[in-house]
Amino acid sequence: MTENGQTFHPDLRAARFLPRGLVGPRQLRLIRALTGLAGRKLPPGAVQVPVTPEVRVDVYGRTVPGAENATCKPALLWIHGGGMVIGHARMDSRFCARVARELGAIVVSVEYRLAPEHPYPTPLEDCYTALSWLAAQPDVDLDRIAIGGASAGGGLAAGLALLARDRADIHPAFQLLVYPMLDDRTNTRTDIDERHLRMWSPANNHFGWQSYLGPHLTPGQPDGVPHPAAPARAEDLTGLPPAWIGVGTHDLFHDEDVTYAERLRQVGVPCDLHIVPGAYHGFDSVQGKTGVARDFTRQQIAALTRAIGRPAT
Repeated sequence: MTENGQTFHPDLRAARFLPRGLVGPRQLRLIRALTGLAGRKLPPGAVQVPVTPEVRVDVYGRTVPGAENATCKPALLWIHGGGMVIGHARMDSRFCARVARELGAIVVSVEYRLAPEHPYPTPLEDCYTALSWLAAQPDVDLDRIAIGGASAGGGLAAGLALLARDRADIHPAFQLLVYPMLDDRTNTRTDIDERHLRMWSPANNHFGWQSYLGPHLTPGQPDGVPHPAAPARAEDLTGLPPAWIGVGTHDLFHDEDVTYAERLRQVGVPCDLHIVPGAYHGFDSVQGKTGVARDFTRQQIAALTRAIGRPAT
């Protein structure tokens, strides 16, 4: 890999000017403040619902009055990214609104509590609380519930799929994993060339995983890390819902995502793996107007349409 920008996708040449990393313990307060300034307004047509005193969700596409008499719709539980330590439920409001509009779906974006103040299992249990609430809504088709997220949100969605399988009371139909953060053991690798990485570095990754796992677990330790926290550690991937995984070749999570997709396929779980040459972590958010980013989003919408967009029977 070189630093002349030629290794990046042609639409993403400006990536050579972006930082390799984003957040660490010293920058956490500042980055949280900056991300909190953007996109906090509730989009038109969405409503905020307090599920519990600790968990709130933004709901798109729901027929609030008279929902009991409404036609059941497909649904997506969306989990935002941010390395487990930053971000909020409205970061991806345009995507959530688009899914609700194009699929005629109910989309719920969960405001889960962040690490390090709230380490595992709190963020994942917050997501499970939101999923349970969604599944209980009278206008939701229980056979057409998808779970998904980007980056840390993708990791939480994969963990949520494992948790739902193990508890066996909710059965998601699909998991949409956008460059998911799946494996804390990536922190132990010594062969990573950081020169082509953007927006999420090994140092960021160690901070995010350490914050999420808490003071009693160390990222990359041989054992003791539960598989819902780090889905790539799960020995048994059978019985999980079909998946779509998308990641760029210049993403720190590329190898762990490809490996997870291959493992799903090996046990008979259908998995569509979409690899974007020369794309870095979060490229579709940072350079969302580029052709490659637009196509990446279209691929996600298409995957959701195939999985849950069919008419209810």
